[in-house]
Amino acid sequence: MASTSTLKLDLYRHYYYDNNNNNKAMAKAKAKAKAKVDAFNNKIRLRPRLLLFPLKSSRSTARTTTAAAATTTTTPVMKKLTDEELQKGIANFYDESSGIWEDIWGDHMHHGFYDIDARPSVSDHRTAQIRMIEEALRFAGLSDETGTGEEAEAINIKSVVDVGCGIGGSSRYLAAKYGAKCEGITLSPYQAHRANALASAQGLADKVSFRVADALQQPFGDGEFDLVWSMESGEHIPDKTKFVNELARVAAPGGSIIIVTWCHRDLGPGEESLKEWEQNLLNKICDAYYLPAWCSTSDYVRLLQSLALQDIKAADWSQNVAPFWPAVIRSALTWKGFTSLLRSGMKTIRGALAMPLMIQGYKKGVIKFAIITCRKPQ
Repeated sequence: MASTSTLKLDLYRHYYYDNNNNNKAMAKAKAKAKAKVDAFNNKIRLRPRLLLFPLKSSRSTARTTTAAAATTTTTPVMKKLTDEELQKGIANFYDESSGIWEDIWGDHMHHGFYDIDARPSVSDHRTAQIRMIEEALRFAGLSDETGTGEEAEAINIKSVVDVGCGIGGSSRYLAAKYGAKCEGITLSPYQAHRANALASAQGLADKVSFRVADALQQPFGDGEFDLVWSMESGEHIPDKTKFVNELARVAAPGGSIIIVTWCHRDLGPGEESLKEWEQNLLNKICDAYYLPAWCSTSDYVRLLQSLALQDIKAADWSQNVAPFWPAVIRSALTWKGFTSLLRSGMKTIRGALAMPLMIQGYKKGVIKFAIITCRKPQ
């Protein structure tokens, strides 16, 4: 996928230099850029999964997780930033990039969930993001679509905390679905402000509210929430032990915890750490997206077990999110996406250039898209 990064840099050069010359040069650059975008889209439109998961007959360094790996302790990738620098970087990154994401993708800032081997159209991707929410609820046993009789009546969610809320897409969806009160927290002042504005515009200001707060020091009392929701925010948290403890602390007795997050692969028997090339790949992604140490799915399971939480379940949904990153890359390579990137800042551009690294990580089996759910004892 190095060619994708090269393509992006080429587009940047065409736009930047020609835009400082004259309109004729700009028109020429636009036509050339459009031709490259069309060529790239044609390559991956029919088989987006090939970017993440090669055919069985092709050579691949992808590794499978074994049962023994679930009991192996991982050595996380070493973080380079202090916690304070990390928080500031995360806040600035999302202050800068959230508006672009909303403009192109809408108010859900997370992966979509797809049927394996699906060939989704452009219009399918936002639907897939909603499906991700529903699949997470279903996995946790909280979907009214799967419950009948007493099971359906037992789903009584009146309060939700959305840890790492983005611009509030999940919170507003959950508030509308359950009639619940939702509190969202984020490190980004822009996200908190925009999330509250969208809630007001949608008539949900009495149901949802958002504020700037640290997931490791949540401004809530013990046992406040029937549902603790963390959709793709755990990867930003530097102290996973403290993170899980905070999620459990604010969960009400009998409440559910849902964590959907990026993990690295489980270690195999005899492995004490990831391979050097794997750590190097993850470090590059950390630099682009302001991520600290990674952990495995089994690390999360062990942390939840240490707190005596119940009904702990985990699954690898990597294949179900396979079409997502290729779709994000395609959207970035449209003229609208490309010019939006250039109007943003270097943090957003650097994040866009790192997208092929995510595809590489999935393809090689280093990155896992995980869901982990549990319930706090009554």
